[in-house]
Amino acid sequence: MNALATGAADAIQIRNLVKRFGAFTAVKDVDISVPPGAFLVLVGPSGCGKSTLLRMLAGLESPSEGEIAFVGQTVSSGAGGVIADAGRRNAGLVFQSYALWPHMTVAGNIAWPLKVARWPREKRERRVREVLALLGIDALAERYPAEISGGQQQRVAIARTIAPEPSILLFDEPLSNLDAKLRIEMRSELMRIHRATGATSVYVTHDQVEAMTMATHVAVLNNGRVEQFGKPIDLLRNPQTTFVATFLGTPPANLLPVRREGDALLFNDLALAPAALAGGRAEVQLLYRAEDVGVGVVAGMPSLTARFAEAAPIAGRTMVTAMIGELRITGMADGYFTATPGEPIPLSFIRTPDAVFAATGERIHQ
Repeated sequence: MNALATGAADAIQIRNLVKRFGAFTAVKDVDISVPPGAFLVLVGPSGCGKSTLLRMLAGLESPSEGEIAFVGQTVSSGAGGVIADAGRRNAGLVFQSYALWPHMTVAGNIAWPLKVARWPREKRERRVREVLALLGIDALAERYPAEISGGQQQRVAIARTIAPEPSILLFDEPLSNLDAKLRIEMRSELMRIHRATGATSVYVTHDQVEAMTMATHVAVLNNGRVEQFGKPIDLLRNPQTTFVATFLGTPPANLLPVRREGDALLFNDLALAPAALAGGRAEVQLLYRAEDVGVGVVAGMPSLTARFAEAAPIAGRTMVTAMIGELRITGMADGYFTATPGEPIPLSFIRTPDAVFAATGERIHQ
């Protein structure tokens, strides 16, 4: 295996990675460096390329161009094809489906990869006991997959993956088959397991709440490209594109298209901000967080009338969504708020816009 010229600190380095399927390009020129022990989440809508990227990391797909290195060693190259096959990457993959062997007990499922790797029997049995305890499934050791719940099966699948002590853990939407309550519990479990193993983890999901809850680093993918990469709080505070700004965050942020007239930026006929924010552009988009939009008229603040769509109580407040034509706007009301769908309600912009974006989607830095 050839060494890639990369910093020794990088557990994973992806350089200029491209994956084509015929005329379709699924992954487009991806560059990411992941430090040891990080929990990287690849997040984005369906079809954005995140699972294809994970499959290249796992060795299940070879890149069309570019390179992947694990701890300074090239494992895949677009020029040389797959250099290290899936079984020789010291990486474990947890699938969306649990993929347990139905004829083996829980302990047998966990022991199987160790047996394939020719671990001595005593060491193998000791390691099985360790991971059973780590996942809290000691009592299930002699049961078969059909005799345990979906959440327990997922724990067994994770135990089987971490048993060989891989330095890199790969997760392909592992919680998508679980109910909402169990997903929350398993998120905490996966974070605990990540800390306990010390492995560098890469986790694929379309759920931005999972991404922001679990990640030390996030890569937001859209149409095969990385829109932005960084720490979760940095992506929330400083989104560089409109896609990142509206994809991440709960409640979602609002983007209002405005035009320049004189010394003001107007949404419909409402003056929202000084024209200087547009940097000379005739049209831009203003980002308002949901907490920057109040439900009701606020003295001295620009306000407009929208049509009520829905309300969701959140931590003693209410997230209110309303429509202005086809545009959805989300604001926050104190206490409990409700109205009839379609009913006119006033919305006020109680702070200056949080960011300004060009009409083409990139952020304008003041």
